[in-house]
Amino acid sequence: MTRPAPLVELDRMTHRYGELVAAREVSFEVEPGEMFGLIGPDGAGKTTTLRVVLGLLSPDAGSVRTCGLAPRRQRRVLAGRVGYLAQRFALYGDLSIDENIAFFARVHGVGRWRPRRDELLELLRLSPFRKRQAERLSGGMKQKLALACTLIHTPQLLVMDEPTTGVDPVSRRDFWRILGRLRRDGMTLLLTTPYLDEAERCSRIALMSGGRILTVDEPENLRRAEQRGMVELLAEPRRRAAEILRARDDVREVETFGQRLHVSLRDTPAEQASAAAERLAAALREANVSVELARALRPSLEDVFIDRVRESEKAS
Repeated sequence: MTRPAPLVELDRMTHRYGELVAAREVSFEVEPGEMFGLIGPDGAGKTTTLRVVLGLLSPDAGSVRTCGLAPRRQRRVLAGRVGYLAQRFALYGDLSIDENIAFFARVHGVGRWRPRRDELLELLRLSPFRKRQAERLSGGMKQKLALACTLIHTPQLLVMDEPTTGVDPVSRRDFWRILGRLRRDGMTLLLTTPYLDEAERCSRIALMSGGRILTVDEPENLRRAEQRGMVELLAEPRRRAAEILRARDDVREVETFGQRLHVSLRDTPAEQASAAAERLAAALREANVSVELARALRPSLEDVFIDRVRESEKAS
């Protein structure tokens, strides 16, 4: 059986703004039906990469294909196959929800768009508010309306740049429920986010830093591949405990997470972290520090990302 062609293909794509290299030799593919995330902090090169994928910018080196097209040269054809939800989507505040969607339907030349509009309003739970002006919507509802306008022409590929930034937690959760539904219905999604908890929802992710791709894999595979041992401790006084731990040769780093300490071990594999936790707890108790909890900690995606960034910095 022939494998479907990727909807996005980047091969060593580089883009510069003058002397600044915003994206350096970026390579990845987005397969049909998957949710692919570009993950990294501000300035990592995520938005630049999306703009090249969409044909808004030209690559200075390397190659790019989007929906089987050369995005810069075939932008008009590509516009009918891709939906783009930018960080600041241009809604018209004095138009109602219905009128905004109608406007974007006409921009895309969509015929018989009213059934599609009604379907999207039901999916996004906006039907009761369809006559309300966009300027009177909450932040989460505005984002849902922007998504409806983006989807009105039924694109093959949905591209989103940090779609939940500035959205309240409840609306954010609801927005991800909607994205999950779209993916189950067969849509392909490419998105950027600085939130590593959102990255967990993607089928695959690319970790980016300094314009480079550090690694591409499934979130679970990245966590499983993390070999370093980690320990979680609940100890009082916490500051004194952290000082003692940082002074030890077998501790690489100590970070505070609320009332708990996360200890990254030096030269200790993950399978030996439980024994290390007992050893650290004993050392703290000898120093008259009270220890309520000491256990091996499974590395989070944030731990993996920080580790990959430091490896990259050392290599550079």
